[in-house]
Amino acid sequence: MIPFRDNVPSRGYPIITILIIAANITVFIYQFLLPSEALNRFLFEYGVVPAKLQLIGQQPVQITTGFGLSILASMFLHGGLFHLIGNMWFLWIFGDNIEDRMGSIRFFFFYFLCGILATWTHILFNLDSQIPTKGASGAVSGVLGAYLVSYPFARVLTMVPLFLLWPVVELPAILVLGSWFLIQLLHGTASLGETSQLMSGIAWWAHIGGFISGTVLIGMFARRPVRRYYWNRTG
Repeated sequence: MIPFRDNVPSRGYPIITILIIAANITVFIYQFLLPSEALNRFLFEYGVVPAKLQLIGQQPVQITTGFGLSILASMFLHGGLFHLIGNMWFLWIFGDNIEDRMGSIRFFFFYFLCGILATWTHILFNLDSQIPTKGASGAVSGVLGAYLVSYPFARVLTMVPLFLLWPVVELPAILVLGSWFLIQLLHGTASLGETSQLMSGIAWWAHIGGFISGTVLIGMFARRPVRRYYWNRTG
């Protein structure tokens, strides 16, 4: 499913959401300008490589410092244009309402905390992986989880791929985001039998960890009461 917009208006200007999107685009342009070898080194240094933790006994300060930096930096790295567009598109559609509920400062910390928890979830299921993990999807998944809890019956204009037909219909958020999470969970469970979760190129457990984190943390970070938008085709 590809969402286009929801029917929940934001009461303020989503400054943090916009700044995060701008930062991701800026970093991607920097990546794009790097030569191939330099890009590979850049991604390996600033992407999250779970196997690096096995070296922590040899170089505790360097590994700990570098690993902590990579967890934050990896949230701004992307493997390709469509990877970037997908993450930023979902953040643009759903992020403004969550920022509206929390306020900009709280949303800033919420976003990065979800990203950190998502990354550690991925690490726990991929301790031996030497493939750099990158992307904002873990943090964005936290936003999706918070939105599902906040506005389960909001209407989301969505394109639904059905073989040769791709109808655009309004669906409740609980169906759009709930089905998205179910897909992540099914793929994540299936990936447990693989030698590396990233064989598919997708960090499924980062999505799962981020989404669950968002559903839990929204209660702690929300400042304003939720405005209920019930499913009403004629409204």
